Amino acid sequence: MRPDELAAREQVRHTIAAYAHAVDRGRFDEAAACFTADGVLDVRGSDRSEGRDAVAARFAVAGQKLAAASTKAIVRHHVSSIDIEADVTAGTATSSSYFFVVTEIGPDHWGTYRDTFRRDDATGRWLISERQVTVDGRTAPSRMA
Repeated sequence: MRPDELAAREQVRHTIAAYAHAVDRGRFDEAAACFTADGVLDVRGSDRSEGRDAVAARFAVAGQKLAAASTKAIVRHHVSSIDIEADVTAGTATSSSYFFVVTEIGPDHWGTYRDTFRRDDATGRWLISERQVTVDGRTAPSRMA
């Protein structure tokens, strides 16, 4: 594997982690900044948010729901088994990974991310152009349901 391919994979991995950390800390603008301006967040069985502003608005609604809880919510996304295919020449990449979310009340929900990335030539960052989220299961009561 060439050094530029390794660098691209590491930058994709960084974006995946930055997204998880931002969401967990309630920094929804930072989480939305992990998407391209026309990025899509598609949660199967729910709705599809198109554009960075729509993604940020969706996160804000989720944050308000957590803030209204009777106890302080703690959210921790654990992302694993990340498989990345990068086409450095085209400036695109795809990844698939598993996620598991724990809150202050215990295991919450889990599933898969299927992501498409595009390199932002202005910044050199690899950003999510589309994230398809499939929730495979959740416990009751789920903070995120």
